[in-house]
Amino acid sequence: MITGKNCIAGEFSAKGNVEFKTTNPKLNIQNETTFVEASSEEIELAVTSAWDAFKVFRKLPGDKRAEFLNAIADEILALDQELLDTYCMESGLPEGRAIGERGRTMNQLRSFATLVANEDWRENTFDAAEPDRKQMPKDDLRKTMIPLGPIAVFGASNFPLAYSTAGGDTASALAAGCPVVVKSHPMHAGTSELIASAIVKAAEKTGMPKGVFSSINGGIQAGVDLVSHPKIKAVGFTGSITGGRALFDLAAKRPEPIPVFAEMGSINPVIITPNAIAKRGNDIAKTYAGSITLGTGQFCTNPGLLLTIKDENTEAFINELAKETIALDAQCMLHPNIKSGYVSKGESVTSQDGVAIVGQLKGDLDPNYAASAVATVSGTEFLKNTKLHQEVFGPFSLVVQCKDEAELLQVIEELEGQLTGTLIAEDNDDLDIAEIVDALQNRVGRIIYNGVPTGVEVCPSMQHGGPYPASTDSRFTAVGIHAIKRWVRPVSYQSFPLELLPEHLRK
Repeated sequence: MITGKNCIAGEFSAKGNVEFKTTNPKLNIQNETTFVEASSEEIELAVTSAWDAFKVFRKLPGDKRAEFLNAIADEILALDQELLDTYCMESGLPEGRAIGERGRTMNQLRSFATLVANEDWRENTFDAAEPDRKQMPKDDLRKTMIPLGPIAVFGASNFPLAYSTAGGDTASALAAGCPVVVKSHPMHAGTSELIASAIVKAAEKTGMPKGVFSSINGGIQAGVDLVSHPKIKAVGFTGSITGGRALFDLAAKRPEPIPVFAEMGSINPVIITPNAIAKRGNDIAKTYAGSITLGTGQFCTNPGLLLTIKDENTEAFINELAKETIALDAQCMLHPNIKSGYVSKGESVTSQDGVAIVGQLKGDLDPNYAASAVATVSGTEFLKNTKLHQEVFGPFSLVVQCKDEAELLQVIEELEGQLTGTLIAEDNDDLDIAEIVDALQNRVGRIIYNGVPTGVEVCPSMQHGGPYPASTDSRFTAVGIHAIKRWVRPVSYQSFPLELLPEHLRK
């Protein structure tokens, strides 16, 4: 049962005086439950409890933390239909998406449980002493990774489960030995509370320290208070550039600056060679229409920018892409604010000089349903106007027609950092594919060949991050087991007696 309260160190509490409700975007009405934003007292208690828990939690053997993570997955599944119904009611997304995202969330938890069941993930190194070495004796040195401390996690609007309360940030932080304080996303506060209750049950069943997890409701001020707290040691965020950069700047100004690992969106350039268009343009158009509109375009990997070189086939391809895109049924967006943002940013791009709308879904739509659109512009105009580089969060893509290969490379090189870059090409293509790949890899975290960027596999080889502003630190991934590296730091032990070393460094 959803109470509307905050989860503070395993107890549900509502001491604040600011209330809000979530929205059912399909029905365009507010949902019934009233949620209470956390008070400053509750935020203080959540963080200090996390700090106290850290002293115990960081020392637990990996198999105990693995037991906890697996128990969370079990408790999430036990929420059954109530979780699915709440998810759909607060997001407008279909039940099939809810089931898929629930499975992804559970798989993430179980993959981190498998990772930390032994200590290999710490990348331990051992350098034996050489007391008789000439010139200068060498001491015994051993290095390992240790957890940073309590982590603040901000839930994402577009993934109520996989990037939110028990999502990848929380799962990887708990796996590392870091307690977590989540600021739930206000668009799906009910979903977040249900997941919080599952984590609390799992913590109780596996004997975790009481403050190992908390979840608070709130707006901007709650986020500021959380990141500013001296006992928070790092931040995980998925959301807008504006929000992520504000948290990054706030964390940097603290007396003790802390890292912010923010994933802030992307337009995910797709290079389609003229040879590929000539040989299979209609198939590419159909495939990319599906990718552009998948999930109403509300993925951080949505292909918002298509790049090609103009020739005799370009116009027909763009028209086919537009036709295929707007032929797909309109879908509901996550929230009225996201719908209004989509309309506003779309109009901002399409109103720029040289931009032409090739196709846009017409007709009467329900209030929070999105009209998909495809627009086009020349490479010259795109290079002159950085307003054309902004993300339009929704089912929209801009096709840039470059005059030649040199201009195509210039467009790629002048893009901001991106999560993904895709190359659609033919064997023995006329373009210098190696040079295009070289240009792409300097701007993106993941390169796809003859595929689509939508869909992020959870596996060790996945890199979900990229140069700023795709993420605040391109050396790390937000998806897959290597996400754990964000929440740890290396420590060396020199000339230590074995009995004083951590268990995993004694050999």
